[in-house]
Amino acid sequence: IETVKKLIHEGNVRSITIRDKNRKTIVKFPLTVGVVGAAIAPILAAVGAIAALVTDLTITVERNQK
Repeated sequence: IETVKKLIHEGNVRSITIRDKNRKTIVKFPLTVGVVGAAIAPILAAVGAIAALVTDLTITVERNQK
């Protein structure tokens, strides 16, 4: 149970940021939301990732400084 709690905590302190080629942030959300979304709709997640690569968007996973 402690391992699961630690993994959930680690998921909540990381975020996914999508930026355009000018480094302007388009969307930012917790990693947990991204994982749940990818589990619910994996085809949409794959299409989104491919679209980001084709349109010069940058996807980064970062640790929040708390």
